[in-house]
Amino acid sequence: MKKLNWGMIGGGKGSQIGPAHRLAAGLDGLYSFAAGALDHDPAAGRAFGQELGLAPDRAYGDWREMLAGESSRVDRVDLVTVATPNATHYEISKAFLQAGFNVLCEKPMTVTEAEAEDLVLTARKAGRICAVNYGYTGYALVRHMRAMVARGDIGGVRLVVAEFAHGHHANAADMDNPRVRWRYDPAQAGVSAQFADCGIHALHMASFVTGQEVSKLSADFASCLSARVLEDDAMVNFRMSGGTVGRLWTSSVAIGRQHGLTIQVFGETGGLRWSQEQPNQLFYMPLGQRLQVIERGEGNLSPEADRASRVTVGHAEGMPLAFGNIYRDLGETILALQAGRTPDPAAALFPTAEDGLRSIAAIHSAVASAAGHGTWVDARPGLFR
Repeated sequence: MKKLNWGMIGGGKGSQIGPAHRLAAGLDGLYSFAAGALDHDPAAGRAFGQELGLAPDRAYGDWREMLAGESSRVDRVDLVTVATPNATHYEISKAFLQAGFNVLCEKPMTVTEAEAEDLVLTARKAGRICAVNYGYTGYALVRHMRAMVARGDIGGVRLVVAEFAHGHHANAADMDNPRVRWRYDPAQAGVSAQFADCGIHALHMASFVTGQEVSKLSADFASCLSARVLEDDAMVNFRMSGGTVGRLWTSSVAIGRQHGLTIQVFGETGGLRWSQEQPNQLFYMPLGQRLQVIERGEGNLSPEADRASRVTVGHAEGMPLAFGNIYRDLGETILALQAGRTPDPAAALFPTAEDGLRSIAAIHSAVASAAGHGTWVDARPGLFR
């Protein structure tokens, strides 16, 4: 089978997210790591790219050099991952889409709703995929949870509760650490910090699992470290298109919490709970019965869970494996489209630019709501109203 050429922008040496992407892209043998512009420092980016095995002429100094170089090649990259600070996502992603490349963009996809809408329309016009890395939706039991909800195992969904809380930015002495500081700088992060960084993972997962979109919300933001311009804690109440009530808490100052991505779904006839720190178990409580613990990799799970399960039952499942499912979905879809075939519906679970747009609209709605002391705000993007 033909391998796809893959390139990466950002994710250089010392990056938090770069290694996870490189591991994920290499899991299934679908991609060859062919090109990269890996660092804001051109010399460092070129050196690190060659360290990772890139040919010297494809270890680029910056994304513009990479765009020019790859556009002129017969063996150009088939998918470009954009893993740079938030404020750069739009310009880079749009340029590559317009040049005919498929893009996987880190979240949040853009800073403004207008930019996000433009990326949706640009991808449609170019006939290319623009995906967004809500990578936690690649976990096998998250996909099984979605399948259980869809087939009615817990009846109609009444309530969804989502959290993404950690304490890794709680130390005031760490305020000037560059890896922390940019996240609370409006010039680099946009209008929101913690909600845009982590909260939208939880919000997107609520939509992914329930099959419903967020229609309106009410938010309360706080900067618990008062010197921060942007929020480090947020509470968001929301309502969904199918009538489900939603509650979301996200924080970066919750000392003692490590990762903290958890989702609970409560329906008419049962409840489900999953946590990213214990991804091998999904807790299922049917109404009037005993609690059941569903193990990843066991028999008689949904096709969605079986497809996404990478290691045998009882072994640990990790974040790069979940990211790997996003890359596999994308790779199989790109290969099918290149061959003129209809993509397998089983590979259609990767998050799209439309999902990214909904998240950006929710971020701006939450900011407006918080500024209005929790007033309820329409959370739908203008394009989808």
